[in-house]
Amino acid sequence: MTTRLIAVRLPPARFGEALRRAWADGAAVLPLPWNAPDASIERTLRSLQPTELLTSDSADQPTPLPLGQGHDDLPDDAALVIATSGSTGPPKGAVLTHAALAASTSASIARLGATAGDRFTLALPVHHIAGVQVLLRSWACDTDAEVLDQTTSASQAIRDATGDHLSLVPTQLRRLLDARVDLRRWRTILLGGARAEPELLARAADEDANIVTSYGMTETCGGCVYDGYPLDNVEVSRRDDGRITLRGPVLFAGYLGDPEATATAFDDDGWFVTDDLGTLTDDSRLEVTGRSDEVIISGGENVPAGVVADTLRNDHRILDAVVVGVPDDDWGQLVVAVIVPTDLAGPPSLAELTALVRRQLPAAYAPRRLVVADRLPRDAMGKITADSLAPLLRDGPDR
Repeated sequence: MTTRLIAVRLPPARFGEALRRAWADGAAVLPLPWNAPDASIERTLRSLQPTELLTSDSADQPTPLPLGQGHDDLPDDAALVIATSGSTGPPKGAVLTHAALAASTSASIARLGATAGDRFTLALPVHHIAGVQVLLRSWACDTDAEVLDQTTSASQAIRDATGDHLSLVPTQLRRLLDARVDLRRWRTILLGGARAEPELLARAADEDANIVTSYGMTETCGGCVYDGYPLDNVEVSRRDDGRITLRGPVLFAGYLGDPEATATAFDDDGWFVTDDLGTLTDDSRLEVTGRSDEVIISGGENVPAGVVADTLRNDHRILDAVVVGVPDDDWGQLVVAVIVPTDLAGPPSLAELTALVRRQLPAAYAPRRLVVADRLPRDAMGKITADSLAPLLRDGPDR
């Protein structure tokens, strides 16, 4: 039997009920960003071909779409298709089953110590798995999530929230700390979406915030490693090339309509091979060190961009930083640092940052170009895409 795939483009306050109805009807759901440009939405629709579309204008009744008659490769247990990647090409649709979501939700609740009656606060977009998981954790505790108004100041909305557990990305946490929001009343603050810098975690600890760091991705139903240790029934390993691999009941079923990408995502033993690099300590704690696709090859040297960016962010003169490689005739790739300085009128110079990096890291890691910006183009999950960074690299003032 062909499974219906309903694309849902609704504000967070209305998304949960639409998700419940679709699942009750046996359909899978493709969450869409409710406030994204129409051109972006159309690109996702063409790529993943849902059978129906539910928007604020369709009176809660999905409208059939002339994109296809369903997906024969959707498993009967399919619950969600989450659009992932696609920053420079067509998005892939990661298929998550009800069984995988249930395994993730129950393991998360157990690790967080949540119990019946606990309420989770939704401050994340629901077209990402992290946002959907906030809804699922509340439902598993027999409550409804506290959905914040995401059109107003996030700091003020969270300041007034009353939930027991909160999920954030590092950018949100930094803004809350800057706004002096009291985070002590949250029993847990689950932090994920991007790697949190040690300086940020230290600031949160000074404010007595109970931070639980989360590592995972769409393909693992969200976070599957908390504070470096895998959730129940999740296995973590590391390949010889440094890439992190994961195995367990939380894994996705594959990429919709792309059997080749699905096959290459797993090794012969059923491990999902991530693009992340990491190490395992003597007590089996996972430490994520960067991404395999963030390694810059400059002058024949492998430069881990994430390590260089962390070094820059740890300097008191820098609020935020990203390090990338750009094509160069002489070096192959040039190491470029894009920073947000503490003092925009008096940012550190390239020579100063070069000296800073060389005091702590190999000389080849030092940036050879510096771009200064008033902010980095992070999305709602705190991530930076190549497309969003391109204008800064092209037009940003070099220092």
